[in-house]
Amino acid sequence: MDVDIACVGFGPAMGGFLTTLTQAWNENPGDAAFASKVTAGMPLQVLCYERADDLAAGVSGVVTRGEGIRTSFPQLRADEIPMAADVRRERVLYLMDPIGARRSALLRFGDVLLKVAGRLLGARDYAFELPWTPGFLHKRGGMVMSIGQFNQWVASQLMSSGLVQIWPGTPVSAPIFAGPPDMSSDGGRPRPAVCGLRLADQGVDKTGAPAPGFMAGMDVHARLTVVGDGPVGAVGRTLDEKLGMPRGHVKREWALGMKMVIELPPDDENPHELDTSALAADGVLRADAGRERLLPGTVWHTFGYPEPEIFGFLYVHPGRLVSVGIFVPSWMGDPARTAYRYLQHYIQHPALWKHLKDGTLRSWGAKSLDESGQRGEPVLTGDGFARIGEGSGSTNMLTGSGVDEAWTTGVQLGEAVLELLRAEKPFTAENLQATYARRRRSSRVELGAIASAHARDGFHRGFLRGVAGMALAGLTGGRLSLRAQVPPTVKQIGALPDYLPAEAKQSGIAKRLLNEGRPLHEALMTARGWPEIQHDGRLLVTQQDALLMGGKVQAAPGFADHVRFRNKTLCAACAEKTCVSMCSGQAITLGADGMPGFEREKCVHCGACFWNCAKAPAGECGNLEFRAGGGGLHSAEN
Repeated sequence: MDVDIACVGFGPAMGGFLTTLTQAWNENPGDAAFASKVTAGMPLQVLCYERADDLAAGVSGVVTRGEGIRTSFPQLRADEIPMAADVRRERVLYLMDPIGARRSALLRFGDVLLKVAGRLLGARDYAFELPWTPGFLHKRGGMVMSIGQFNQWVASQLMSSGLVQIWPGTPVSAPIFAGPPDMSSDGGRPRPAVCGLRLADQGVDKTGAPAPGFMAGMDVHARLTVVGDGPVGAVGRTLDEKLGMPRGHVKREWALGMKMVIELPPDDENPHELDTSALAADGVLRADAGRERLLPGTVWHTFGYPEPEIFGFLYVHPGRLVSVGIFVPSWMGDPARTAYRYLQHYIQHPALWKHLKDGTLRSWGAKSLDESGQRGEPVLTGDGFARIGEGSGSTNMLTGSGVDEAWTTGVQLGEAVLELLRAEKPFTAENLQATYARRRRSSRVELGAIASAHARDGFHRGFLRGVAGMALAGLTGGRLSLRAQVPPTVKQIGALPDYLPAEAKQSGIAKRLLNEGRPLHEALMTARGWPEIQHDGRLLVTQQDALLMGGKVQAAPGFADHVRFRNKTLCAACAEKTCVSMCSGQAITLGADGMPGFEREKCVHCGACFWNCAKAPAGECGNLEFRAGGGGLHSAEN
């Protein structure tokens, strides 16, 4: 099939790109620039393919300044978008350890001092609020949102315009390269041209072999291919492998974000509209009876718990809904790291639990975040293609924001495409560089990327250095930072024996748990002093129950397994099995033979296994492939 513009991945970046095109077309449908070159007498043929089964199947609650989004929609009000609210109050909280599970001697000493100082320093409920929120973290004038609801809101406007088609449930396996690569530029390096996208085969077995009902993936040829398939998208990673990364650029910093959407109980005294006139400085409404209620637009940023390296958040939406979650980073060397159990301990921290304990789990989700920022920026443009969004290195890890930056890169590409269409110029590498890349290099996205480039380096040398380096970079706009050498992700995972408690080593816990079929990381956390989770069937539920209660996993039949293990010999020799402990949906489990197995029906497509592989056959990549696949977690509230 021939189209004018083929797009892969429908997220905020693609929303910004397609919105820019449709708004320009709506203003002047007769503009000759919008005449299709592949279908005579028709407007531009613009198709977007999305892996997830629904356009509202995003998995992130966010707080964003929304500058780029508001530029696209100048009259936008937060209440137009379901689950969105204007930011009312931000807090930054250092969470002390209430259970004594793991702390360095220095952090334990600091916790003791804060506990002794108590209310004098504003510490209560094992939490200390910073007296001021650093400017680089502030989201003044911004919104809290559900990405799923925001994507659905954007998609409804795009589809109604008539210019754009968006196809959910349609994974794209690879870009299509046109002819032999051009060797004439970039110092003789190959420069392949992209001429479209190849959709994933359907009607195949788990290995990809044709089965009854086989249908080969369609080739979609396009004048321009727009790649916005996120940090672990198959098309973007294929481009990285084929073109290589720009000199000095590598993708070595990641995090798994995991969150819950919790419904708070109704207020007995006023079950409908809360009286915001009683809003306290911390965004909490205090009733006469001493109860405290979180108000929509309240934002908490946290650090220090459940592990020092883990950052957390709490965002309050309208309708008594709260998004609460954590980010488990690659630099946390512990190979027994997990996300779901850490998240359950996080919500039970006294500062959060007093608000959440009577709530009910509404939805749950997880996704990988590329935290490399500018240092992970790939080749942005080439003949026939351009890259936007998180996979293009737009996320600002200093401000902890990426949605508006991604949207803005899409807008920048949209404006560049309009410029080229009106000038009747082809989508060559040079033309896209002169239009799209030029806009990006002179924008706040680029300034933020430069400022945050080394903001988190210090964490590779310890938690306190990391916090100091982040503060230094934030307060100086990136001019000063604590730089460090960032190793490949496989080297960031420590060796399991170095993290086993003495009693675990003596008891042979790994072998015993393997025989019992229990996850190793669960027992190791318990051995280190973390209390077992007391499930209540409502909010504190098992990981598998979260898949059923808080968003359903859909794995459409007829697609091949998208997670594959390259070298089973390496898997057998791996003691860490971090791919198992960090699998969000428990889709990767250990068999009786000690080998990992994959169940596609449980995969939420978070991509954590891709960068949590502890063994590498060679170079940067681990022993695990993450290919194109359909399905994933479906929850419109995420």
